[in-house]
Order: sequence, then structure tokens, then C-alpha cells
Amino acid sequence: MSKKVLIVGMGIGGMASAIALKKKGWHPIIIERASQRRTGGYFIGLQGTGKKAASKLGVLPDIHIRTPQNSCNWDLLDDGSRIRVAGFADQLTKPAVLLRGDIEEGLWQNIEKENIEVRYDLVPTEIKDLGHEVQVTLKRGSDESITHEIFDLVVGCDGLRSTVRKLVFGPHEKYLKYMGSMICAYQLKRGIENFKEHDGIMIVQPKKSLWIFPLADHPNTALFAYRCDDPNSQFSKPPIETLKKVYANMPNQEIIQQALDDLKDSKDYLFDSVNTVNMDKWHKGRVVLVGDAAWCLTLYSGMGASTAIDGSYELAEALSAQDDIANALACWEQKMRPLIKKNRLLVPLKSQIFCPLTQGTSLLRRVLLRIGGRQIVKINS
Repeated sequence: MSKKVLIVGMGIGGMASAIALKKKGWHPIIIERASQRRTGGYFIGLQGTGKKAASKLGVLPDIHIRTPQNSCNWDLLDDGSRIRVAGFADQLTKPAVLLRGDIEEGLWQNIEKENIEVRYDLVPTEIKDLGHEVQVTLKRGSDESITHEIFDLVVGCDGLRSTVRKLVFGPHEKYLKYMGSMICAYQLKRGIENFKEHDGIMIVQPKKSLWIFPLADHPNTALFAYRCDDPNSQFSKPPIETLKKVYANMPNQEIIQQALDDLKDSKDYLFDSVNTVNMDKWHKGRVVLVGDAAWCLTLYSGMGASTAIDGSYELAEALSAQDDIANALACWEQKMRPLIKKNRLLVPLKSQIFCPLTQGTSLLRRVLLRIGGRQIVKINS
């Protein structure tokens, strides 16, 4: 009889974990707080680690890649003049460029192929590790009905502010580390005036920036990033009002305003503080955390989706290698730790690329990206 595993959260980590465990003979059940599956989403990259794991999992062919070909990336000066620079897709690692929803759609196709059970409108309210099994109390959002169910394992893939983490490991404040900035990411409805359809644009000053990321066969996406000492104060008004105030005196207002106009009617955006998750241990008894719930590396890292898929694949591999769940989880964590540690060390540096703190770091960012842009021009000429 196959072992029963509850997977909390139907994002990238949740679906990848379900697929990986199903292929290893487990019986996964996914629960999701929302009443239906998410679609759309903002710009992300899938690095080599993620592509390799997705290929091993058998889902890579179903993920629609949108890496633009022959696009130009421009760093704008205060007077509106442009400098050709290297963009996100020009990194030496050659990440695949796509939307969060593209990965989720590819994973969903495999959820359906594998006939994996998904239950919406449910959240765990209590998780009791009984040693040989886990008892989970589930609450339905629509009618607040309560049920109790037994599982062999619980996998928390429910994001930065994980309910599983809070129930089993303790309050968010114990693990979240604020990185001093806010972000707002969303899809644009149209191209930016006076630029080619798939041009990338960077408007960057100390403590605030706007990035326009180009995509193939899809409108570009926007990322606003700004430094802020008090993140809680940023949620008192709608995001567009907050952003208008923060960016009111920034140069290149015509581009900023056009981007903000597309935010007005957007129903699928991310507006949040930037936090990492730091935990000494990602598993406890028969409960384990995967992805942002365990190690959130932030949007700045460019590794969130990749480590979520890789962590899911490696979790299933570890659990299939031995019958002792405690030892399997310990082995999995030991294998994943070096990858997460390496990428965590790079987050402060990468945050300076996206949203530099000082004029000095802003100028250094421009020099580095300009050198990269010159190399691209040489290669293409």
C-alpha cells in the first residue's frame, strides 16, 4: 500500500513535490488555500539547476520558455538617453526566461497526467506528529467546516509566510529576515512607447528602480523595487498609490507612469516586502518544508523556482532510497544545504544590482552591465 503524503500549497514547489513523490510510489494529496488554480504571474528565470531537475522530473518539455531572441536591454539616464547593457537573460548561466505561470502550467499538465488529487479551499489548522504518522486538522474556507485526516508525511510548500512552518516550527518572526526593500511585479498590457516591443528597460537610481523585462510571444513585465525602513507602513494604501508617491520625483516619468497605468486594472500582481527565510532545520519528525517556506532566497536571487523544483526532486529521491523517513529527510537536507547557502550569500549583492543603496553602487552596477552589453554587441556584430 502506497504511503499517503499531504502537500500544502499548489505553487511550483507543491506541484513538483507531488509529481516527484507520485513517480516514487507515494499517494500525494495537494491542498490549496485558494478556490481555484492560479494562472499568469510575473517574470522569473529558470537556471541550470532548475532546468536539470525539471528534465529529470519529466516536466521540462511541458514548460513554455519565453527567452527573447535579439532583444536589446537599455539602461536609461536621467535625461532619457539610453545605454545598451546586459539583461537578465544575458547571464553566463543562460537562464530560461518565462512567467511563473508558465512553469505552473507545465507542472499542472503533469498533475493531470498522474491523476494527482487536488483539494481547493483548504488550510491546515493543526498538525500533530504521532511518531508513526501525522494527524492534520483541515479547515474549509467557504463554510469553516473541519475534518481530520492521517498522513505518513506532510510537505509544506506554502510560501514565504507558510502556515505549516508556523504550526510546526513557530511564528514567522523567528525565521523571516527583512532585506530592506519592497517590490511590485506584474505583467504589462502593452509595449513601452518609443521602444521596440521586446526591449528591456532599466530606470535605476539609489534606493529605487523600475525594470521592464522582455519576453518572447508575450507582453513584457514590470518590476518596481525600492528601499524602505518600515515595510508595514507600505500596506496602508493600494499599491498603485504607494508607488506613485515613492516614484513621483524620479526621472523618466513618462515610462514610469505608463507602467503604473497598467497596474491600475491588474488583478495578478505581487506587492510585498523582500524577506529571506533562515532556518536551522527544514524538517521536524514527519513534517518537511520545501521552497520558499524553508529557504526563501527572494526574487532578487533568480533561484526561487529552480531551487523549488530541485528540492522537490531531491526530496523524492531521498525518500525512495530508504524506508526510514527521519533519516531520508536528514539526508535530503544535508544534500540541499550547500546549494541554498551558496545562493543565499549572493542575495545581498544581487539586491544591489536591482536596487542599489548608494550612488556609488548605482554607478558600479551601470559600469558592470555596460561592459556586459558591449560584449553582447561584439558577439552579435
